[in-house]
Amino acid sequence: MFLTDLPAPPVLLMKKGDQVNRKDSRTDSLFIAKLAEQAERWDDVISQLKFIIDYSDAQLTIEERNLISIAYKNLTGDLRTSWRVIDTIEKQEQANKGASRRELGLLRSERERIEKELAAKCTELLELLEKVLLPAASIGEERVFYHKMQGDYYRYLAEFAKRSNRDSSATQALEAYKAAYKHALSTLEPWHPTRLGLALNFAVFFRDVRASPERACHLAKHAFDEAVLGLGQMPERAGKDSLVILQLLRDDLVLWAEEMAQQGEFLASYSMIW
Repeated sequence: MFLTDLPAPPVLLMKKGDQVNRKDSRTDSLFIAKLAEQAERWDDVISQLKFIIDYSDAQLTIEERNLISIAYKNLTGDLRTSWRVIDTIEKQEQANKGASRRELGLLRSERERIEKELAAKCTELLELLEKVLLPAASIGEERVFYHKMQGDYYRYLAEFAKRSNRDSSATQALEAYKAAYKHALSTLEPWHPTRLGLALNFAVFFRDVRASPERACHLAKHAFDEAVLGLGQMPERAGKDSLVILQLLRDDLVLWAEEMAQQGEFLASYSMIW
């Protein structure tokens, strides 16, 4: 979307407490959120979507929920990347014993600062999902979408949490993914991009958090095979997104199977010829 595609700009930036017409409020907030997305001002995207939730409707449109998903994904994605870099450097310095005690302390402080910021963003979204978005969600794609988000952000928390908190976050991620998957099986077609995206992320959870590549492969292969069987009934509007996710599932299956083979854990049932 480009600026030329947008409607005329609103007269003012709305804040909580402003007395405005609900329909105009929602339209203007959505305009500002889309503008903020183009400018990569993710906190502004979130604030406008929260305004819509507070003053218009907790049941977001597909466009609105995609915007809030993109905003949190970008905010947390940058933090997760930063954390991995700092964590890797810290471990390398500890192993090589090349850093002074003071430098190691500085590395630890920076890592913990990023962890605190990342945990705050994840918790903020998880509370919004649990208290507002999921209770208002309709049956079908919307409910699957939000449960999947729950699973994703508990998974992010589990990536860097200490042992006890990691186990708790991993368990909550598993429960959210299971709820999403159960609902997806009964309400969405196997080729539906939201169902496929859920299968992909659920498989990543088993591989990265639960350290179970066999379960990851089983889940991903089942989702892939079922979707391929139904491709003939897939509408054109869903085609592009679904095919992209199918390719990601295929790539992960090949990678995980190779890893298991190298570790002597390869199972014949995952020997796939593409």
